Amino acid sequence: MASGTIAAARPRLAVPLLLGLWAAAVAVAPSLTWRLALAAPAVLLPLSAWTIEKPGRWVAAFFATALLLPPLPVALGDSGPHVSLVFAALGLLAGIVSLARWRVPATALNVALGVLAVVLLASVASAVIHSGAVIAAGSLARVALFGITVYLFFYTAYGPGARTGSFTGIHWMYWAGAAAALFACVDFYFQLPAPAGYGPQFVWLDSGVYRRAQGLFYEAGTLGNFCAFFLVMTGVCLSRARVETPVPRAALAIGGGLFLGALVLSYSRSSVINVAVASAVLAWQNRRRIRWTRLLLFVATFSGLAGLVIWRIFPIFAEAYWQRLSGSADYLFSATAEVFSGRLANWQTLTGWIAAHPWEALVGIGYKTLPYTDYLGAPLIGDNMYLSLFVETGIAGLAALVALHVAILRAAARASHRTDRLASFCGTWLMCFWAGQTVQMFSADLLTFWRVLPLYFWVLALAVRE
Repeated sequence: MASGTIAAARPRLAVPLLLGLWAAAVAVAPSLTWRLALAAPAVLLPLSAWTIEKPGRWVAAFFATALLLPPLPVALGDSGPHVSLVFAALGLLAGIVSLARWRVPATALNVALGVLAVVLLASVASAVIHSGAVIAAGSLARVALFGITVYLFFYTAYGPGARTGSFTGIHWMYWAGAAAALFACVDFYFQLPAPAGYGPQFVWLDSGVYRRAQGLFYEAGTLGNFCAFFLVMTGVCLSRARVETPVPRAALAIGGGLFLGALVLSYSRSSVINVAVASAVLAWQNRRRIRWTRLLLFVATFSGLAGLVIWRIFPIFAEAYWQRLSGSADYLFSATAEVFSGRLANWQTLTGWIAAHPWEALVGIGYKTLPYTDYLGAPLIGDNMYLSLFVETGIAGLAALVALHVAILRAAARASHRTDRLASFCGTWLMCFWAGQTVQMFSADLLTFWRVLPLYFWVLALAVRE
């Protein structure tokens, strides 16, 4: 009888005993790093369970951390690991758990996005051949980062997250973006110590040398592109009735000022061109119902006030930025190399290599290997998505990217005419913004902006899903 009672009690005692041993191990760990590592499951396990309990939670957590947190101060990769990758992994687990809820049709957009992902992955083999295992591992890691965008799009459009996303979600995303833009402005003004991993991008003024506004991102180009995205959204909101937009007019004025300020402080000219192209597309789409006098008055007033604020706070920088923009137009043909800030020499190197090695160029040397390999003589930054992708992934990669552009623009244009308010708003937003993206890719490797690219495709998923 007594032995039976003891045997029955053993399972009940096992859990408290294990917890006690775990607590003791944390207490006697030799260093703080070991204590944190041993205690981490106490936080990660409940967080994981909470995150995958509902389909949209990991998406919200991923965006919140990707936009509002810097990389971890750990020497791994170019900028260190990022907390958002934990939520991306949880999102993958959430999708696996709910495999029965996936329904992915073979649309032109879905095929184009899938083909580009496959081509990037296949190019890793070329990276092994031409640059060795270490650089190829980096290429594979960057393909995986791009895979987050692909996965999140399909998850939101056709997977377990197909019923998530709303005007409310976009509203909160807008404020999260505004917070990131505000930090970028404050960071530039006070020249705060750079977060882990940042691009060495500076502005030389008479008063000193200043790090360009990068905010919580790795480099200024990402911040500029991110601000352009929300500035285009602001324009779409202003072109529609208030009940058809996710953000009230007062909030648009505040957020728009922050995004415009951060864009200027990022010193990114290509992002300004992005906004200009997107605005032209938006104006053309609404040409029959736009009150041009009212619109031009609003744009002039808003731009003037924003410019005045920037000039009052950063007078020397504002003057230098205006001279940079005007000088780019004045000397585009007479001093082309200086206008393109060294990009022209890199483009000539790449085109020269393609001409000298046409057969190798057909298959490429491996995705995102140019900044690290000596295969072309020395590492270089392409700063041209089309040319870089041609050299790295061959004619198949370039064709896949162009096909994806066409598919995105067509799908977004169709969505812009739907009766569903959310789909119509997101379709118009993405159609205008992606038109700007296709132009900006001539001077920036935008597919590598993995922390903001999923946000763009999330909005696209809200537009195209049924």
